[in-house]
Amino acid sequence: QVQLVESGGGLVQAGGSLRLSCAVLGRPSRLYAMGWFRQAPGKEREFVATINWSGEMSACSDSVEGRFTISRDNEKHMVYLQMNSLRPEDTAVYYCGADGRRVGYSRLSEDYDYWGQGTRVTVSS
Repeated sequence: QVQLVESGGGLVQAGGSLRLSCAVLGRPSRLYAMGWFRQAPGKEREFVATINWSGEMSACSDSVEGRFTISRDNEKHMVYLQMNSLRPEDTAVYYCGADGRRVGYSRLSEDYDYWGQGTRVTVSS
């Protein structure tokens, strides 16, 4: 069984930066492609970024491209989301997901087997 624990959320002004972390517990993180998704109040969960098991391949949504970067450290069993130039519309609960079924990565939330509890990010204008 895999547990995912997110941290690093908080309140930040527009234009600021935050780094979210996701700890992978229970099994080696290299077994999983990882993704970050977010859910704003009244909206569906949406894809933010994903990375394959080795970190050699990654992708971001158009809305965060050039501002957010996903990375991982398999020795530490950690996945990160560096968020720069934050905007009020980035306000959401951010979730880390683990996908143990593919070599690449996925933008689809239904492809992820495990989820963390989420960490809240609030960007003030």
